[in-house]
Amino acid sequence: MGTLLIDKLLQTVCKERASDLHLTVGSQPVLRLHGHMRPLATKVLEQADTVALMKSITPERCQQELQEVGGCDFGFAFGDMARFRVAVFKQRGNIGMVLRRVPNEFLTFQQLGLPPVMEELIQRPRGLILVTGPTGSGKTTSLASMINWLNDNLDRHIITIEDPIEYFHKHKKSLINQREVGIDVPDFPEAIRRALRMDPDCILVGEMRDLATIQAAITAAETGHVVFGTLHTNSAEGTVNRIIDVFPQEQQDQIRTQLSVAILGILAQALLPRKPKGLVAAYEMLVVTPAISNLIRENKTYRIDSSIQTGRKYGMILLDDSLFNLWRQGLCDEEEVMFKSRKPQDLRERIELAKKGIFDDDEEEEEED
Repeated sequence: MGTLLIDKLLQTVCKERASDLHLTVGSQPVLRLHGHMRPLATKVLEQADTVALMKSITPERCQQELQEVGGCDFGFAFGDMARFRVAVFKQRGNIGMVLRRVPNEFLTFQQLGLPPVMEELIQRPRGLILVTGPTGSGKTTSLASMINWLNDNLDRHIITIEDPIEYFHKHKKSLINQREVGIDVPDFPEAIRRALRMDPDCILVGEMRDLATIQAAITAAETGHVVFGTLHTNSAEGTVNRIIDVFPQEQQDQIRTQLSVAILGILAQALLPRKPKGLVAAYEMLVVTPAISNLIRENKTYRIDSSIQTGRKYGMILLDDSLFNLWRQGLCDEEEVMFKSRKPQDLRERIELAKKGIFDDDEEEEEED
């Protein structure tokens, strides 16, 4: 019953283009569809069901890990339809699972609405490019799109270090080696150190979650490689602070200096329900200019937001400006953009003024463009 059921469920996920499938005891299987939770009209899952479903797809080593630490993650391919990233966990002594669908097709920068300056940044010969945002904000998809763009357009050696591997890349113009933490290599810092001996042009670090990984990524970016990394931060300013705060006090000045030289740009993103259905991303884009590099070095990150605001000609945008534009274009409801806003009160006032036909000076210019 387990295998039959999982195939049917995964087919439904692919057909409906849901982002996630949730399986937990005492509930029907639930899809996350266009950002909303939708129960499926099937039976309520019992303990035996979730155990059978788990065993039908979970590799032996992960089942072992589940017993030892109460959870595990892995990826698998569902025929040609999609790949899934799976989190298995225990809750109230029962097995629960969340399966995230990773589409087989790559989206273009235009389809994702990525800031156009990204295309220029990823072609630089070296430096650190960070994609940040909460879980489920589309970071993996944006990075896969960037790697795919490089693969279509440039001859590079690209190494990805992931936990687990999500999008599979074929060799096109570039050569792409994908290493999975826990299978191909023990951990992120070790993988980055090894990667430096493998003649890479670009290194993708799936998650920069600790000091050793962040240190290794910055060093790789300084030594003539383009390094892509992700963090769970919500803004460009917050990202710079998070990286520096990971280090002990006595190292922070040195890291500020290193980071100010290494970093090329930060893309912070949020995913919102799109009207009438689907999802759309809002972006904050920081392009590191010499002036911003100085702010990072001199510990004046609180001035980054106003530098983004005045840096429009370099392709920069604040998250709240992006959210305002989504509301103004009629793509998202007012409540949804407020929910993701960093300064909801300011945004609310701007929207109220806009409803009366009053806009900021630079918005007026956009009207005329």
